[in-house]
Amino acid sequence: MKADEGGLRRAMLVLFLWAAAAAGGRVEAAPPGSPWGADYFPSIVLVNQDGQSLRFYEDLVRDRVVLINFIYGSCQDACPLETAKLRQVQEALGDRVGRDVFMYSITIDSARDTPAALKAYAAKFNAGPGWQFLTGKDEDIRLLRRKLGLYRDGEKRGDHSVSLIVGNDATGQWLKRSSFDNPRVLAAVLGEQLFNYRRAAPGRKSYAEAPRIPRLDAGEDLFRRRCQACHTIGAGDAAGPDLLGVTDRRDRAWLARWIKEPDRMLAEKDPLALALYGEYRELPMPNLRLGDREVDSLIRYLEAESRRVGRAARADPGTAAPHR
Repeated sequence: MKADEGGLRRAMLVLFLWAAAAAGGRVEAAPPGSPWGADYFPSIVLVNQDGQSLRFYEDLVRDRVVLINFIYGSCQDACPLETAKLRQVQEALGDRVGRDVFMYSITIDSARDTPAALKAYAAKFNAGPGWQFLTGKDEDIRLLRRKLGLYRDGEKRGDHSVSLIVGNDATGQWLKRSSFDNPRVLAAVLGEQLFNYRRAAPGRKSYAEAPRIPRLDAGEDLFRRRCQACHTIGAGDAAGPDLLGVTDRRDRAWLARWIKEPDRMLAEKDPLALALYGEYRELPMPNLRLGDREVDSLIRYLEAESRRVGRAARADPGTAAPHR
């Protein structure tokens, strides 16, 4: 009976997609009369990392599929992780970014984040073409954040919203998303859902062919959700160092504290913390607000995964990757 129900659901999905295609590929994207259009957005001018002045709606948003988030370059908390995850979104979309999908990171700290500072910040994350970093007048950016629903009254500099917004101006469809979404899910929203699935990725397989989802332990789940944007285990350095064998190279107490409160260790000028900060383009390790139990499970996962990768490398030396 369950197999029949699954087949029925798949058949209904096929019929829905067929009907959408028969109607010219259109699926109603937003309620009729949606206010989100040229008259809704504030008429403000922003300046990108190359010093180019751009009108927010006319030059950046009109008739485009866009992702918009807000950051500040000196943030040592959520912003670096958010930007690293968006780099993975850009990688997943490939050369579509700058062609039919556009990404904008707008500073909320215009005094520090000059165009030159934003250009240096983008370079730290290897941000590619099609992803612009922008600044402007504080009052203009605050108004824009209100319009986009990404501003909280009374917020302090360190607790700004880490949500972002994606939208298709041509259809009027706008969605608020978490900056901690799985990057591939976010890429699919931008590259497929906002195009009403008319530009779905080629070669997509049936759900019936999907592999069974493995059960992750707490440490692996944390690594995939919070660490993988900047680190690998055995695949070489990324935004941060490769963590293969890190539990052997570092004192466990030091490593636990570094994972738990890297901002405090940098403020205290811990020699090893400062050395890592300097080596990796002064990109701060964010404070992920992890508890002792979470830190312990993460360290145990790093230890176990390092052993697994090491065994695989010894069995097949060609799989070994450089690490520090």
